[in-house]
Amino acid sequence: MKGLPIIIAALGGALVGAATALLLAPQKGSETREAIKDFILSHVPGIKASELESLADQIAEEIKEVK
Repeated sequence: MKGLPIIIAALGGALVGAATALLLAPQKGSETREAIKDFILSHVPGIKASELESLADQIAEEIKEVK
């Protein structure tokens, strides 16, 4: 039964890793696009809604590709 502590340690490490990943996971894409829109609205005066929607989607896609 020398291998049992190794198995328990591996399972414990996997559980800690999974919990950490869930806690630190990035926000959903829709939330990211909304944050981008809010930032653009506050920093770029006079932008049209259709331009803003397109720009926010484009930026979100670029961010997703970088990750």
